[in-house]
Amino acid sequence: MEIKTISTDVLIIGSGGAGSRAAIEVDNNGLNSIIVSKGLSFRSGCTGMAEGGYNAVFKTVDKDDSIEAHIKDTLKGGSFLNDKRLVDILINESPKRLIDLENYGALFDRQESGEIDQRPFGGQTYRRTCYQGDRTGAELLNALKEEIIKRDIECIEEVMITSLVTDENQVIGATGLDLKDSSLIYFKAKAVILASGGAGQLYPVTSNTFQKNGDGFAIAYRAGANLIDMEQIQFHPTGMVTPESKKGVLVTEAVRAEGGKLINKDGERFMSKYAPEKMELATRDVVARSIYQEIIEGRGTENNGVYLDISHLDDDYIDEKLETMVLQFENVGADIKNEPIEVAPTAHHFMGGLKINTDASTSLKNLFGAGEVCGGVHGANRLGGNALADTQVFGKIAGESASECCGRTELKSNEKQVEKEALRIESLIKKGTIKPNKFKENIKKLMWEKVAIVRDEKSLNEALKILQEMQDELNNLDVNDKKQYNDDLVAALEVINMVEVCILVVKSAILRRESRGAHFRSDYPESKDEWKKSIIFNKNKIEFEAR
Repeated sequence: MEIKTISTDVLIIGSGGAGSRAAIEVDNNGLNSIIVSKGLSFRSGCTGMAEGGYNAVFKTVDKDDSIEAHIKDTLKGGSFLNDKRLVDILINESPKRLIDLENYGALFDRQESGEIDQRPFGGQTYRRTCYQGDRTGAELLNALKEEIIKRDIECIEEVMITSLVTDENQVIGATGLDLKDSSLIYFKAKAVILASGGAGQLYPVTSNTFQKNGDGFAIAYRAGANLIDMEQIQFHPTGMVTPESKKGVLVTEAVRAEGGKLINKDGERFMSKYAPEKMELATRDVVARSIYQEIIEGRGTENNGVYLDISHLDDDYIDEKLETMVLQFENVGADIKNEPIEVAPTAHHFMGGLKINTDASTSLKNLFGAGEVCGGVHGANRLGGNALADTQVFGKIAGESASECCGRTELKSNEKQVEKEALRIESLIKKGTIKPNKFKENIKKLMWEKVAIVRDEKSLNEALKILQEMQDELNNLDVNDKKQYNDDLVAALEVINMVEVCILVVKSAILRRESRGAHFRSDYPESKDEWKKSIIFNKNKIEFEAR
């Protein structure tokens, strides 16, 4: 296998909001970075798909809002499983990072007074969600992209990072499969920032891009990093139901924020039964479980969804505030201005992930993290609007910390580890009994049936047993020998990662014998004080951290 070597100060894995902001900060410190993307640069992550908004305390609409109120809402929304130190940083720094975005050229909606506009969002006491219509993430990412181009920061696309290269407890680079020719690239770096996003693709119905298989979790875990709260997976309440090709595509929370009503097949506005005060703007875990309950009790639509209705709103208002949604449904022949749309929960966001400290450092020396690949910030359930803020706040911190780390670090090399990784990848190319993409379908089906919105001990143990059997079956993958865009090889590397991540999710879900946030156990439906602690996985041990 051909091995190329590329050296840089800071290697950044992922070109979404977190990775892009980290790169800008490294550049601010006069150092070189390379942003590596599994897909196309700035197009293969989830930041650009985020629609609803960015939470920041500006008090431009509700003067009584405060930093303390935002912290309280975030902790309550996260069922108090959040790392409070990270929450304090997120909420205090979020407004400053939005101003950075405006300096890079991002445009947020304004009131007539010229002040930034803010909309209500689920689980929040005040209106603090800044937005650009219903395409906030795209606006944010376009501004970051333009800034990166202006600064001439190097971006390499269509390279799948397959392992972190280490020297004892220090990360000294990474290996990546170049999808264009199936060669291996050895990235030597003084510091590495992991900003690779989540793992919605563990499920068949998801809002995530197809690259999001949990690669970041797997490579960090194998390198020896700590992962936290892996059982906590958010299912966004409203994804598209039909047509099949659009199943799981996000229907932004902004639809409910602007007045959308959830209605079952009997015409009942059912959230009054589950969250009479917050109604449709209860936290996402509550709304998702409520929709799930309506469906399994027979009050769902023929397509196993419920209705989301905004037809009572003025057409011009809908066009102004929800333009993307109007077009999204027009493309499939639906008119959201005049008829209700069908929605159902979709796998959306991992609250768990790489355990980081307040400086974005991890348990491995010279490895930093930012964005959805990290856990601890959002606890057991993320508030809508906090994820975009997270990318900018911790992206900047990771860039700062990695830059500081470079000042005391020399480039190192571990050729043996790189050669071992090349042999591992090469060994996958052989005849077998199952195609990797079929294997992937089996994983997704299993996770949806046994490890989704509602869980129990029996289903989780069954899932664990099957996943452990799947781990043995990975030796039977049928992978073509092809140089250019070897989809079989990429899928094989992905399913190896997916099985490993799924096992961590299931083990963590079995351990947490309570219900908290997005983790709901039908056999343990209540939250317990003794479980106000995070589960931390390392390849050598399991630990707990009190909250």
